[in-house]
Amino acid sequence: MDMIVSPHPLAGSVAAMPSKSMAHRLLTLSALCSGITDLNCADFSADIVATLRCLQALGAPAMRTKDGLRMVPVTRGGVRKGALLDVGESGSTLRFLLPVACALGRGATFVGQGRLAKRPLSPLAEQLEEHGVTLVDLGSFPLEVTGQLKPGTFFLPGSISSQFVSGLLMAAPLMDGDTTVVVREPVESRSYIGLTIDALASFGVTVIEQRAIVNDSPCRIYRVGASEQLVSPGACVVEGDWSNAAFWLAAGSFDHTPLCVTGLNLQSNQGDRAIMAALSLMGARVGRSAGIAAVSRETPHAHNLDVSGIPDLVPPLAAVAATAPGTTRLSNAARLRLKESDRLQSVSQAITNMGGKACIEGDDLLIEGVDHLSGGVVDACNDHRIAMMAAVCAAYATEPTTICGAQCVSKSYSGFFDDFRALGGIAYPHKE
Repeated sequence: MDMIVSPHPLAGSVAAMPSKSMAHRLLTLSALCSGITDLNCADFSADIVATLRCLQALGAPAMRTKDGLRMVPVTRGGVRKGALLDVGESGSTLRFLLPVACALGRGATFVGQGRLAKRPLSPLAEQLEEHGVTLVDLGSFPLEVTGQLKPGTFFLPGSISSQFVSGLLMAAPLMDGDTTVVVREPVESRSYIGLTIDALASFGVTVIEQRAIVNDSPCRIYRVGASEQLVSPGACVVEGDWSNAAFWLAAGSFDHTPLCVTGLNLQSNQGDRAIMAALSLMGARVGRSAGIAAVSRETPHAHNLDVSGIPDLVPPLAAVAATAPGTTRLSNAARLRLKESDRLQSVSQAITNMGGKACIEGDDLLIEGVDHLSGGVVDACNDHRIAMMAAVCAAYATEPTTICGAQCVSKSYSGFFDDFRALGGIAYPHKE
């Protein structure tokens, strides 16, 4: 579906989507714990549906409720042997459930779509194989896993994906022994490991974290004792999503009328909570109060930002930088090449197609602010965050913008264009 967006400022208030990051974790743990869990989650993106589908395939029944889901856990005896797990295009689903399925020890076959098979699974895969698991056809789908994951010490670099660490920590209570995950620093997106630790704590599992020198390298060490067991809290609430809220907050920086996002945890471990500090550094006025984040225009200007720990914020920050006076450098963005699209390329191309100035320099994205964007035609590249970035830019362009393949927003935010219109945006499907 192609979407045409006509210029019109966004303003008002919108409720935050449930956090995709936290929903993945709470869903997974509720399927593995000791009792039934009611999960308060008002909306389900395609990625969350993928995790739910896989947990059901493993043998965990789920029932819709007025507030979300009631999850019935799978026990070891009830795990389906050789389950087919369709992860769609969700990297989180694959990286979380791969070690979980291995710890359950009944074998499974993973299938998926898009670029997911080419996104990195090493060195997680090698560590799983060193602890009793066999993986067949790594780097493609179907990916078959057999064997029983054994507890012990797992060694991972911190520069590839924090999701490797999170997956092992969620699998740890399923293994019969102490589990230690040693992560070589620097640990990118470490706040998301904090989200996993928070989620495990809500299910009664304590993760001990410390720093140490291992083999002459500084490391973060995470330990889960053999006695730790997952216990249902009975009910849990999925907090608001900062990653998707970031697009609305970025839009707020274009206009003197504040744009507010409600239902956010202002002390969240979500790394993308950093959007507020980043927008402030770029000259926006930001405000916080009782679960509400608000942004409005003040004195926009360019700023250099290290995005190694917040790669998903690059698209909304790029939208702001496109018309901020000066040249913004978003540095250490190599991981963007491994997203749903090569986001260094797709962000740069989208801004250029709309009349802006952007280029790639090594692992950095450079954006020279122009007076205004003209609109144009943007290929979303099957990447939800490119489509959302283009829509925000288009609201403040001088002419309409066509976003090709805009339906990809459903990966993380199925109601994005509904909320866009509720905030005053003008968007409608292109008709041939």
